[in-house]
Amino acid sequence: MSFFKYIEGGGIIGYIILALSIVGVAFTISAILRTRRIQLVPEEQVKELKLQADASDFQQALDDCRSEEGDTFLGRIAAAGIDRSLRGPLGGLEARAAMEDAGEDETARLFRAIDPIAVIASVAPLLGLLGTVQGMIGAFETVASTATRSSAYYETLASNISIALITTFQGLVVAIPCVMVHSWLRNRIDRAASEAGRALEPLAMSLERIGTAFTQDASPQKENAGSNVG
Repeated sequence: MSFFKYIEGGGIIGYIILALSIVGVAFTISAILRTRRIQLVPEEQVKELKLQADASDFQQALDDCRSEEGDTFLGRIAAAGIDRSLRGPLGGLEARAAMEDAGEDETARLFRAIDPIAVIASVAPLLGLLGTVQGMIGAFETVASTATRSSAYYETLASNISIALITTFQGLVVAIPCVMVHSWLRNRIDRAASEAGRALEPLAMSLERIGTAFTQDASPQKENAGSNVG
């Protein structure tokens, strides 16, 4: 059986499965491009953030993360923490929590982007099963309605059974790669999230030091104020 016969032999359901495969390829290409390292955790941005954290140049770091070039997975998470730290003297103590929340949101957004691949992986075999049921119904109807065993009878019976088998085949051919690609992309996103967490650790520690230093400076002032009142 030729390749085109496998496409045409599935009937309407087969064409639907074929359309799903095209959509799946489109979503896969888009997801691969969106989860590239240069889009998630660029090496240059990691180095620049570390230098800015060591120099406590947080305003410049925030401006860089909010620029067009710095609008990455890592940059958006870092911007959330820096922005929180710059809102008040104690913001540095809350910067890590802000970055963790932003990281969860960004990771969830990437997972949602690959969800259509998982949906296609689930729907394709179900459509194949639907085509199988349709083909078997047609086969039994042929047996029940045809009294004579003419050549047309066998041709119609074979055609219905062929639809039943081809749609199952098509559904599995689409579903298996989608399952594998979805799993690979999820692991890719998880690795990027872990790498971003390690890359942002120096920044989080630097921001926390500022908040801690402020609280330590504020404590003696309160004690002196209390003694003056007494």
